[in-house]
Amino acid sequence: MASARRARHAGRPDGGWGWMIVAGCFLVTICTRAVTRCISIFFVEFQAYFGQDYARTAWIHSIVDCATMLCGLGFALCYSPAIAMVGKYFNKRKALAYGIAMSGSGIGTFILAPVVQLLIEQFSWRGALLILGGFVLNLCVCGALMRPISLKEDCKTAPELLEQNYVTETEKQDLKRMSICSPLIKLWPHECLCYCSWKEYDFLLMPGFMVLAVSILFMAYGCSPLFVYLVPYALSVGVSHHQAAFLMSILGVIDIIGNITFGWLTDRRCLKKHRYFCYLFAVGMDGLSCLFLPVLQSFPLLVPFSFTFGYFDGAYVTLIPVVTADAVGTPLLSSALGVVYFLHAIPYLVSPPVAGWLVDTTGSYTASFLLCGFSMIFSSALLCFARLAKKIKRTHLPSLTGNTALKQRIWTNGTIAYSVTAELDQRDVEFLAVDTNSFSNR
Repeated sequence: MASARRARHAGRPDGGWGWMIVAGCFLVTICTRAVTRCISIFFVEFQAYFGQDYARTAWIHSIVDCATMLCGLGFALCYSPAIAMVGKYFNKRKALAYGIAMSGSGIGTFILAPVVQLLIEQFSWRGALLILGGFVLNLCVCGALMRPISLKEDCKTAPELLEQNYVTETEKQDLKRMSICSPLIKLWPHECLCYCSWKEYDFLLMPGFMVLAVSILFMAYGCSPLFVYLVPYALSVGVSHHQAAFLMSILGVIDIIGNITFGWLTDRRCLKKHRYFCYLFAVGMDGLSCLFLPVLQSFPLLVPFSFTFGYFDGAYVTLIPVVTADAVGTPLLSSALGVVYFLHAIPYLVSPPVAGWLVDTTGSYTASFLLCGFSMIFSSALLCFARLAKKIKRTHLPSLTGNTALKQRIWTNGTIAYSVTAELDQRDVEFLAVDTNSFSNR
């Protein structure tokens, strides 16, 4: 029994109960992101009822998105933990698992968009919100599925942690003394104790993560107004209410295809090393789609936009956790994702009102959509230039010792393991453990 229990925590299952975690995360994204997207269908109703302009009405959607990403309130208590749990259970099929889990946002939008329009027509916007609130209570079921898992890489006993040579002797003593910064948290009874210290957030100073963070700010600024103003824009060019809601449904169902296909494709051996550039391509294509939106002024022309924007939106959303994990490592994924989604908060708060102000000022949606498009293209270009600069710098280095160095050999149980400084990107080095017995004849 003890050996089976240890094996259970030795590594990520890549299946088993992990698929139940994926199912739970799938439902969480429906109840959070899909419901939030459907607020754009309420936009015209809110504007007519309260008699406000675009900028002021947009604050309703902005505050919902911002509270989800910024606070420990409401949807935030479900969304980020559910996504992090998927990363705990999957490694080899991580992108596929995330693709399925995050597709809940698309399929939820596909189903809820026309349903919400019917609910508004039958019960008014007040009754529709009450019914949606009852539906969101299913988050309690999702929470019951989230079974915690303890892994060797992020949960060690106190002696094991202090025996590692990743920290100096002074830092080891600090870990022993600092009860506030390093509280002992009992994760699994009689099995392991995990130290939580300030070093958990060392990734904030990594250049790769800093560039990713700035890029996320521009990406979030560009994508948010589209979900707020797509329906009002469609109505302004003569599209009917049902057709406008159908545009959101199309966007949602194509979002699913983008989630799953991009997740599956980037798990293939030929593309797995290029997931970073796949993310850049998807964000850039979404930005390019926004630039063409002002000239699409009929339902037949808006349908291709919903297809294109929806597909690449689903594609890059799937790769956000994967790209983040590649930047900081899987053990720090939960903390890094919290920071990444926190960074979404400010753009989500300000971009819809700013876009609404531009509509009120110019009398047109053109400036708003162009600003969204260029913001997303800049986000993609920033990461692209950062990666190219990194490769150029690496080609001029005589050896890897300029960025990282092998500290020492650690002998454990007849194996040789090499510890590497954390400055090097995880994609650039593989930790190698070699059985010394294989060299006995050499």
